[in-house]
Amino acid sequence: MINPRTFAAGALLAALTAVLALTIRKDGYFTDPAGLSWWYAACWALFAVAVLAVRKAPARHAVALVLAGGIAVTATGLLAPPRTSTDSYRYAWDGRVQAAGISPYDRTPADPALAGLRDRWLFPTGSGCEGPDRTRIPGPEGEVHCTRINRPQVHTIYPPVSEGYFLLVHALSPDGVRHKGLQTGGALLSLGTTAALLLVLRRRGDPRHAAYWAWCPIVPIEAVNNAHADVLGVLLAVVGLGLVVRRRILGGALLGAAIVTKLLPAVVLPGALSGVRRARDAAAVLLPAAAVVALSYLPYVLASDGSVLGFLGGYAEEEGYDDPSASNRYALLRLVLPDDWAPAALIAVMLVVVLHVLRHGDPERPWSGALLVTGTAFLLLTPGYSWYALLLVALVALDGSWEWLAVAVAGAAKYVGVYMGVKPDGLGTTVYALAAGVVLAGFFVARASRSPRRTLGGEGRPRTRPVVRD
Repeated sequence: MINPRTFAAGALLAALTAVLALTIRKDGYFTDPAGLSWWYAACWALFAVAVLAVRKAPARHAVALVLAGGIAVTATGLLAPPRTSTDSYRYAWDGRVQAAGISPYDRTPADPALAGLRDRWLFPTGSGCEGPDRTRIPGPEGEVHCTRINRPQVHTIYPPVSEGYFLLVHALSPDGVRHKGLQTGGALLSLGTTAALLLVLRRRGDPRHAAYWAWCPIVPIEAVNNAHADVLGVLLAVVGLGLVVRRRILGGALLGAAIVTKLLPAVVLPGALSGVRRARDAAAVLLPAAAVVALSYLPYVLASDGSVLGFLGGYAEEEGYDDPSASNRYALLRLVLPDDWAPAALIAVMLVVVLHVLRHGDPERPWSGALLVTGTAFLLLTPGYSWYALLLVALVALDGSWEWLAVAVAGAAKYVGVYMGVKPDGLGTTVYALAAGVVLAGFFVARASRSPRRTLGGEGRPRTRPVVRD
């Protein structure tokens, strides 16, 4: 006889999978953002009750359910072309350019010198140029030319491990596969992350918490359907944090690889150094990470005529990191501080949080400190791109602190709502303020119940020094 709690979790998972499939099939980002937002809300609501149900199911059933559900949920991302982001088109182009023996950092997609690499998929013409996600580029006189690639006039921004991934996908993909190669890669990396989480949590937590990643709506939408390379960085960060407890050198090297996939995983480094007291222990993590970063960039430095940083500086300026008044950056800080003070306040708060994690973090659970640093950075920076939260969701799965998922919901709400006619400033401030409230409420509820987990950065846990083999 099927356990009723297992049956309930399975039924909710089936409903979540069905609604995710319908959501991803819906093409409403530009045409019906309000309707799409309701579909997103339904997905997150079903996800919440499904993970609550699996936490009550017997452990022997839960792991199989997490795996089976992870496969089903991940597969829904393959049901349609990318719906809410065009970033993967740049990935495909960068892979194609590298396969032609050209550094992706040297020339922009709009450069006429690369016209011989263009095809009708990435560079449609005529009626194929209709649509809000197409960008006009110069073409022969009398012809209408455009591209699916966003910002085609600027150089690529992606670090070398991502670029290597793009080249690998291009090399392995059959001709005419178009968006499916990168989506398949995203699906495999997502499932690999689920497996890595289960392996770590079997030794150091509750394997049922892997459902926070495996079933989360952000995974099929952003890691698979939109095929964001962030998922590769997430997998490397999860494995690196799992290894750094016992094997500092190998763990540090994998964290370095995560950083040169997407720079965001650098925020987990303080967690990896939780409770470290000796300089040589810190060096055992930081030096391999730095070596991997340097060695990853070296081939591209040698092969490129110009800078390998690409559009990084322009992106930071475009996103308002240096001028808060020009964007919705630092929204929560700007509620209580003058705009010009926000960057300095961010640095001050993050410094306090990092020092707290370094001093009081649990070396046996480095992901707890990593989650605190990452989540705080999200709340203070209030990013508008929902795929950034993939890293946060994986850290939640490792740590079990579900309240931080509210930050991922805030990012998704801000991103999907940008075309709803709502002021971006007001929307971003509201959703992130609500997320901050959920995080604080979760912390105080856990503290009141004297839960052995969920202390800031691991403070209060028994301090045991891990056996390090490196």
